[in-house]
Amino acid sequence: MALATALIILATTFLRGGAMFSPGALNDQAGAQAIGGVFSHAETEGRCRACHSAIWERETMSDRCLACHTELLRDSRNFHAAMLAQAAQLNCMQCHTDHRGVQASLTWMEVENFPHGDAAGYSLQGHQMTTSGQVFACADCHGQEIGQFDPAACQGCHQQIDAVYSESHLAAFGSACLECHDGVDSYGKAFDHNTKFALLGRHAETTCQGCHLEARTIADLQAAPTGCFDCHAPDDAHQGQFGEDCAACHSPEDWESVTFDHSQSAFPLEGRHAAIECDDCHTNNVFQGTPQTCAACHAGDDAHQGQFGEDCAACHTPENWEDASFDHALSAFPLTGAHTQVECAQCHVNNVFKGTPTRCEGCHADPGFHLGLFGVNCAACHNNDGWSPASFNNPHRFPIDHGESGASQCKTCHPSALTAYTCYGCHEHNQANIASEHREEGISDFNDCMRCHPTGREEEGD
Repeated sequence: MALATALIILATTFLRGGAMFSPGALNDQAGAQAIGGVFSHAETEGRCRACHSAIWERETMSDRCLACHTELLRDSRNFHAAMLAQAAQLNCMQCHTDHRGVQASLTWMEVENFPHGDAAGYSLQGHQMTTSGQVFACADCHGQEIGQFDPAACQGCHQQIDAVYSESHLAAFGSACLECHDGVDSYGKAFDHNTKFALLGRHAETTCQGCHLEARTIADLQAAPTGCFDCHAPDDAHQGQFGEDCAACHSPEDWESVTFDHSQSAFPLEGRHAAIECDDCHTNNVFQGTPQTCAACHAGDDAHQGQFGEDCAACHTPENWEDASFDHALSAFPLTGAHTQVECAQCHVNNVFKGTPTRCEGCHADPGFHLGLFGVNCAACHNNDGWSPASFNNPHRFPIDHGESGASQCKTCHPSALTAYTCYGCHEHNQANIASEHREEGISDFNDCMRCHPTGREEEGD
């Protein structure tokens, strides 16, 4: 009985051409010309293999469709040819179905399931519902011709959503919406600018067209300059003196708030220099070429009137102009001995430094005591440690150390002047005794002791 049943089913299937498995009647709308030998799908009734392939065959049902509808692939600009070229997984049955009745439409497409992103390069993810709350239909964007698209359709809808923004956006970026928009708002109104040029500070307040001027494509948008100088060169108050690295001083938060690290420049600010205003040195916003020498700025305040040249740093520091420390050892007149204790003004009267005498007689006039006997060679007797005591080093006609107490002081023999001498300062006799003793010897001229006692010894007299 089982075998008999199977044979009956096979016979019926063969005799009816598989009609017993058909889900419904085929469409009988006839075309103007025969395609594949028939004018309508209904004429293939009983020949399922005309459209259907066996499960073991490599050929698909779409292959069977295209075997008849060859005109769809003749022109690459044809909508169907474009769809098939862009979407390898697309098949005819996604949009065109039959067996739904002789008068039923052959096109039955669920828009939300159509792979519009793969097939047309534009996702419908952001276009599920119209502004009226209805599901989008193909005709809403394509009109009566599915292969056509008018950008005005975008404008018509978006004007209803936000007329002001739509008008400004259209004026800034043109009407070729598909050049930038892909249906998922990658470059839409809510674009995240967290790219290689994040919008910070005042940049976040700038309009898109402020930087993307005349941009009409994604490539145009991506080609927008990112350097400060690219946009702000006309506003550069420095006139290019500092180059193009604006970020070294300025930030996007506020163009006027400048933080310049002067320590990175050729003239680091130290001491009092760090407290002065920028325009004290950079007059009229001139920065490049600003002088760096002390004299260039402080010549008008030079109390020395240029006597020391322009190397102010030899004595002064940026910490305090008044606290000067001059190393006299580096000058032509190093200070030694008692000279180190002398006030500057004692030698440099009225702040006159250049031309100050460096010889003893320039400051130390020959005392009346010398009466010009020794000339100007003070160092022959005196030194810098003290004006006195002095040591006479020239040959002396009379031995200075002829007594028992060693060398005598000048004033011992020359109490009033070096041109006159006396022996009474040491010897224990007075003038009366000397006169009496010498007269007894028959010596009448006894006032010139040296004539008879050239060495100070008594036996050498005559």
